[in-house]
Amino acid sequence: MSAYSAYNPPGIWKWEQDNGGKFAQINRPTAGPTHEKELPAGKHPLQLYSLGTPNGNKVTIMLEELLALGHTDAEYDAWLVNILEGEQFSTGFVAINPNSKIPAMVDMGTTPPTRIFESGSILLYLAEKFDAFLPHHPQNRVEVLNWLFWHMAASADLGGGFGHFYAYAPEKFEYPINRYTMEVKRQLDVLNRQLSTHEFIAGSEYSIADMAIFPWYGELVKGKLYNAGEFLSVHEYQHVIRWAELLLARKPVQRGRMVNRIQGDLSEQLRERHSASDFENKTQDKLSSR
Repeated sequence: MSAYSAYNPPGIWKWEQDNGGKFAQINRPTAGPTHEKELPAGKHPLQLYSLGTPNGNKVTIMLEELLALGHTDAEYDAWLVNILEGEQFSTGFVAINPNSKIPAMVDMGTTPPTRIFESGSILLYLAEKFDAFLPHHPQNRVEVLNWLFWHMAASADLGGGFGHFYAYAPEKFEYPINRYTMEVKRQLDVLNRQLSTHEFIAGSEYSIADMAIFPWYGELVKGKLYNAGEFLSVHEYQHVIRWAELLLARKPVQRGRMVNRIQGDLSEQLRERHSASDFENKTQDKLSSR
């Protein structure tokens, strides 16, 4: 029997609610809220509603980097939105992001408050608001944006394609896994070639391009994503590994990776973040021992 099982699409597609494996209970072909619930709000100007996935990590890393630079107005409240429980479909969350995807943010420091959704948009908004991690020189700025938007387009293949069929699909099929594996390896080669002649993604300066790309591709080559390091032969991408290790050594990156995390070592899970002291006092290992 062929590994490429035949599928004849019907004349009209119909939604089978139990189809979808791990995410069958939250995936649906319609938008809008499923239940009434207001979002909480804290005391800081920036209110983040997210989960510690690669997309969520981009923003928390950025916020921790801004705070490390001394931007006190970048203090933030990070509220957990558990997408596995469908919390992204509440009326409050949909009002901020009609696409019902994390992360989403509200800047309460503007009149009226500003909603920002999509991780790339949030990174760009924060970079411009705080004049940080985005160069002023026009060519350098464009280069950062080139790589930021490259990633925003490419991550769908890595997360939605490779990740789904390799790690989450209820059945494993050769064709989609091969298709997305080939594309992920091509993207890793793109990064490896770029990083062979540049310290950071867009050149000699650390930028929002690095913060966007690291939680996906940096985590991937360090064996922290999908348990796919051996399968993808990530050892081949030595320049990407060098760059990933450079970022992993940064304290703000280490802190940002912990925020809104609900998996892994309990000492690395800070499910909500409302002040810098929470990293010392409110990780799950501390809370569970009380």
